[in-house]
Order: sequence, then structure tokens, then C-alpha cells
Amino acid sequence: MASTPSFKRSDTIADSMPDALKQSSDHMAKCFARLVASGKRLLKRQHLMEEVEKTIEDKLERSKVLEGLIGFILKSTEEAAVDSPYIGFAVRPNPGFWEFVKVNAESLMVEAITVSEYLNFKETIFDETWARDENALEIDFGAVDYETPHLTLSSSIGNGMKYTSEFLCGKSETMQSLLDYLLGLNQNGQELMINSTLNTVGKLQTALVRASNVVSALSKDTPFQNFEPKLKELGFEKGWGDTAERAKETINLLTEVIQVPEAGKMEMLFSRIPKVFNIVIFSPHGFFGQSDVLGLPDTGGQVVYILDQVRALEEELLLRIKQQGLGVKPQIVVVTRLIPEARGTKCNQEVEPIFGTKHSHILRVPFVTPDGNILRQWVSRFDVYPYLEKFAENAAAKILQRMKCKPDLVIGNYTDGNLVASLVAGKLGVTQATIAHALEKTKYQDSDAKWKEFDNKYHFSCQFTADLIAMNAADFIITSTYQEIAGSKEKPGQYESHMAFTMPGLCRVVSGVSIFDPKFNIVAPGADQSVYFPYSETQRRYTSFHPAIKELLYNEVDNNEHCGYLAKEKKPIIFSMARLDTVKNITGLVEWYGKNKKLRDLVNLVVVAGFFDPSKSNDREEKAEIEKMHDLIEKYQLEGHIRWIAAQSDRYRNAELYRFIADTKGAFVQPALYEAFGLTVIEAMNCGLPTFATNKGGPAEIIVDGVSGFHIDPNNGEESANRIADFFDKCNKHPQYWNTVSAAGLKRINECYTWKIYANRLVTMGSIYDFWRQVNKDQKLAKQRYIQLLYNLQFKKLARNVPIPDEKDPESTPWTPMWCCFIFTFLWIAYYILKKLFWG
Repeated sequence: MASTPSFKRSDTIADSMPDALKQSSDHMAKCFARLVASGKRLLKRQHLMEEVEKTIEDKLERSKVLEGLIGFILKSTEEAAVDSPYIGFAVRPNPGFWEFVKVNAESLMVEAITVSEYLNFKETIFDETWARDENALEIDFGAVDYETPHLTLSSSIGNGMKYTSEFLCGKSETMQSLLDYLLGLNQNGQELMINSTLNTVGKLQTALVRASNVVSALSKDTPFQNFEPKLKELGFEKGWGDTAERAKETINLLTEVIQVPEAGKMEMLFSRIPKVFNIVIFSPHGFFGQSDVLGLPDTGGQVVYILDQVRALEEELLLRIKQQGLGVKPQIVVVTRLIPEARGTKCNQEVEPIFGTKHSHILRVPFVTPDGNILRQWVSRFDVYPYLEKFAENAAAKILQRMKCKPDLVIGNYTDGNLVASLVAGKLGVTQATIAHALEKTKYQDSDAKWKEFDNKYHFSCQFTADLIAMNAADFIITSTYQEIAGSKEKPGQYESHMAFTMPGLCRVVSGVSIFDPKFNIVAPGADQSVYFPYSETQRRYTSFHPAIKELLYNEVDNNEHCGYLAKEKKPIIFSMARLDTVKNITGLVEWYGKNKKLRDLVNLVVVAGFFDPSKSNDREEKAEIEKMHDLIEKYQLEGHIRWIAAQSDRYRNAELYRFIADTKGAFVQPALYEAFGLTVIEAMNCGLPTFATNKGGPAEIIVDGVSGFHIDPNNGEESANRIADFFDKCNKHPQYWNTVSAAGLKRINECYTWKIYANRLVTMGSIYDFWRQVNKDQKLAKQRYIQLLYNLQFKKLARNVPIPDEKDPESTPWTPMWCCFIFTFLWIAYYILKKLFWG
């Protein structure tokens, strides 16, 4: 068995690499010579491994080298920049930790270099003239982040609220800051919790003891109104609780935090402080609505996420307000774009109540062009930047007009929403959270260094600058998984890719955002449990869908909704539902199934994905996957074993479909090559369906392998298929095993992945990070000034370069029936006149 290379965190790559190279000097000299022989270029880890394989042909010798220290360094290298005779290495030994070295390919001399020097070296490949400019713009947020405490371990990333609470508990001045914070609490001019008579920590402590004695003498269910006068005499106001018991708990919590500060109690205290009543959520792009919008351009999961988020937040706010003993009505406003040409949706309606809520609305504000006209048609999320500043200005005015007060928390979504949230929160002086959903930078390889190639179509110069601004302006950042922030051992996270990067010819980002910043928090969403509930809750089941679902699964006649058939209907079903693209790997699952006779004998396969007819798709990748599906079904003779169902959009029927599969004692399989979060995994587990999901991405965090479900390796289909087959084989021998895994999956969801847990944590963060803003206000102000420079001197100039669509251009104007009628009439008249002139 090979030994693990000896490399400690205290070692540096620059110190370790010279000895590592000496141990394999001949091989490495040949390998590096091959690398520089091909001229300037940027290499990824796989390219380095390919060169090692070509250089060391003997497998045993190559294995020996790669198992040593130099192998560890090469495998930890994310990229290498080649400019003869040097090779610059960007090495990532652990998530979030990067080191940079430059190696002379001829002498094998190793030199430690800074991130700035590495990026500058990399830039020579793409824009040598700019790389040599000593006055090239460098962006360094680390230089103005001098007081913010940072986490130190990769394993701690994403636990920002806990770390912030611990840090606050360790500061001697925190209690005075907490007193000042409590004195500032008010709702519409009404003081909350304490009044100005308790203006020292000592006075507050004394009053808390007396207040505790007052409430302890009362029955626990005594309403606050009954003892409010006594507490008011001591300097206390509303907000402690709706009953004597609740008020006593809050009083004792504050007393304990003042006497012996402890992070857990600090978090609990802030979960009770009446601070967050009014929330604004920004999501400008796409068609944001509650019906008839999914599938329209730039409109998908983010809309579903926000609507579910709003319902959960309102429910949490109402619960807290009741428990605080207040009569306040919360307000949640989702601000999006008003689109006059709404394509049959309500996106041209300014205000729309949100279904399932009492106090939440969609507020739509139009995009205005630089010449003052309202933009009538949809515009791509990549082209929104010229409108965002005016949109933010108009939105802020509309929010104040509607709410009659400032919001307590502003939440942005995606690049455009996060930038607008930054502008509005900065203007109003309120707490800001951001949610990326997806950072485009990691979707396109080298999209930063090659930004000029992408900019005409995607305007990444605007997008990456906007992302940097929003990340640094935010008081806290919400992510769904650890991997979204810091990736894995093998792959950097989405946010991690913004730590340092370069856009040659534009700017060099030597310190963009630190993933060790305590603003990062993992707050996983859930699935709507009013829709996705266990199959065993028979009284709640949507039985009206059962005839349609039976037809969907078992009707042997192909139609435009399903094809293929299941010859043995009594067999359990393995089920998957996703887009039909390469990353989702539905065709991979079909091939695993086709190759594994044992699995075919045990279960049927049902997939919900895409179209059956390639001509119906406008996506090149989907067309290829459709054709591949047909080829695999024919190749492995899967007729009678597989049912292919077209993409489904009714989530109520989809939820019942999950439960129907559970009735067959089947399982859900999510085989993606990479999945950022895994909402379908959450949905399936909510319905009690045992789940097999990719170990690449978020599902690896959702499922406890072998307990609440199973991890599968999408790159090892044979192993994955065997694991699924073994599960069903075991279920046949021990029928209770299926129930055990199903119950464990539900337990995992209810403990960690519900919207109730999500809303509770988010609202608590709104209070804690609002307090942190006050404690850290000098640091916040210094960073805000830096952000304003970047916004005004860089972003605004870039945004002006994004083309404004000409609404008179027929390519940008939808062919309405009126236009079609007009053009047809014009052509007919022209034809009639020409006929008279030339043919009489």
C-alpha cells in the first residue's frame, strides 16, 4: 500500500518543492522541457497529468512518482502558466488555501511568488503589453479588510454566524455595544425592549434581576399586557414575549449573555430580539411571476426558490412577532422588473399579491433606457447592466412609498439582484444579504482570462465586477452547500474562484473575496412540504392525479407525453427527473441500467426528461442527448423495461409521482456529473423515496451515505448500478430495509433541510449581522468607500458599453397579431398595384 506524501499545513510548497523535484529530477526535467517546448499557454491539472504520463511511460515508475511529494504538488495544482523558460504553478493543497511558485524548467530552481506576481505572469499569455504596464489596475479588497476577523480552517468555512457570535462574545466592549443596539430598537417610533432610562450596562443588569422576579411570580400563561406596567416602571418596553414564561426566558437569556457570553446563547438571544419586520428581495431578470412563466427565457428555479422562501419567511416573521407580544404586520416585497410585453403573463402588472401569504407582494419596476424610455421587451440577464442603477433608484423610492419605512433586511439574488441590493442597502443604510444561485465565472473555463472572447455575448467584464461589488458590500452571504463556497478537495468552489483572478487588459484582482470571511453561511433551502410530503400520509395524497399517473407510467401506447412501456408492472421503479443535458447524465443512468442485467431483472426504469423528438428542441446539447437516449434504448433492447416521460412542469403532479413511485417500493436516482445543490433529491426524500445521488456536489452533503440514502459515483457507472441492484436485492430479502432507509431519509430532511429551518436561520442572521454592522461600522465604511470607487470608476463605464436594444428593430420586437395584419395588408396592396401596372 502506497504511503501518503508527507506534507503539513506548516510546510510551504516553495520550501517542499525543491526536494520533491530532486527525488524525480530526470523525469521532471523531461516533463517540464516538454511543457515549455509548446510555447506560451495555460494548462489545467489534467494537462499536467497527461504530460507526466507521456514522459514516464513505465506505469510502475509513474505510479511511484505520483505517490510521492511531487505527485501531491502536481495533483494539487489547479493551473500552470507557461512562458519559457518558466512555469508558474497555482497550487491548492486544501480548499481555500493557495500558494504560487515559479519553476525554471531548465535548472528546476523554485521561487515563491505572490498572487499578484503569478497573475501578472499568467497575463503575459493573453496580453503581454498590458501585463508589462506598471500602472495596470489592481483590485485588492484585502487591503481594506484589516479589522474583520477570519476563520482559519477549511472545515469551518460556511459557519459564519457561529464564528461571528463567538468573536463578539470574546470582545470586552461587546456588552456596551449590545446595550446601544437595544436602545436603538424601535418600530414606527415605538421603543422596543428597553428605553433610555437603562443607559448603562450596570443599570440594565439590575433592572433584569428585578424584572425576572416580577415575571417569576406570575403564572406562565399570563399575557404581557397584565404585567407590562410593572416592567415599564423598571425601564422595559414591549418585545420580551407574549406571556410571562416567554418574557422570563428572554430576560434570563440576556442576563446570561451579559454575565457569561457564549455563542449559542448569543444566537438564541438574537433570534428573539424584535428587529426584522420588513424584508425586500430583489430578482430583476427574467419573467418573475407565479404562473405561466417557468420555461420562459432566464426563468426557472430561482423563481420557485424565492416564492417558497417568501412563504417560509412570512410564516417565521408572524410566529416571532406573536411570541414577542407585538401587534406588528410584517411586509415582504419581491422587487422585480415590469415588462410591458409580458407574453401572456402578469409581468406587466405593477403589484401582485403572493399566493399563500397575507403580507407579501411582488412589486414590479420597469427598466428605463438612458434616454428615459421604458424598455418594453424582455432582455437577457447578460444584458441588464445599463438599467440597474436607475432601476435601483426607482425601486428604492417605490419601496419607501409602499412600506412607509425602510426595510430591515434587503436580500439580493443572482448578479443583477445582488448589485441592486448593494445599491439600495447602501443608500438606505440597512443590512444586506446576497444569494448567488449560480456564479457564471465557474461555468465557462478561463472566462476571466479570456473575457474579451466572451464579452460581446455575455458581458462578463460587467458581471464579474458586479459580483465582486456585491460580495464585498454584503453583510452576509447565503449559500446552499459547502461546495458552493469552497468546492471539494479536487475542485475549487464558485466563490473560491473569486478570491484572485485576472481579466487582462481590464484589471488584476489580487484579493477579491475571502471564503474565510465570517459573512459566509450555509443555509440550505427545503422543498415545499405542503406539496412534497411522505407517501405514507394517505389522507393528504393528491388521489385525483392517480388515473393520469397510471396512464403516464403504464399505458403501452406511445404519445407526445411518454414513450416506451413497462412489461412487468409489479416490479419496483427506479426514477429520475432532470433536464436532458450532458451534466445531468440521464443518458448515463440509462446506460448503467442497460449494461446491468441484475438491475434490469429487479426493477423498471422511469425517466422524466426533455423531448423525444430532437426537432422540438432548440438546444444543440439536448438534441444530442435525445438521439443518444434512442440509441441506448435500441442498443440494450430496453423496450418493456424503460418508460421515458417528457419534461413535466406541474409540481403537484410531480410530487404525487414521487409518492406513486414510493408505493412501488422504488427509489429515486440522481446521477449528475455535478450538482450544485440537488432540489430533486430534497423533493424525493421529502416524499419518503429512498434516494441514490451523485457524490459530486451538494447531494453528497444532503445524504449521509448508507444511512439516509446512498452516494453514487457518476464516473463509475458499473459500481453505481451494482450499488442500486444490491439495495433492491437486500430489500427482497429483508422487506423492512426499504422502510428503514425511507424513514432515515425523512429524518435527515426534517432535521436539516426544511424551509422552516431556513427561515429561522435567515431571520436570526438578519439580526446578528445588523448588530455586527454596528460593532464593525468603521471597517464597513472603509470598505464601502473602496466599493464606491470601483463602482463609479469601473463598473459604470463597463455598463455603458453594453448595447441598448432598438425596440424598432424587428429582430427585437415580437410579431404581434396587429403587426402581422398590417404587414400582410401592405404586401397584398403592393401586389395588387404591381399586378395592375405590369399585367393590366
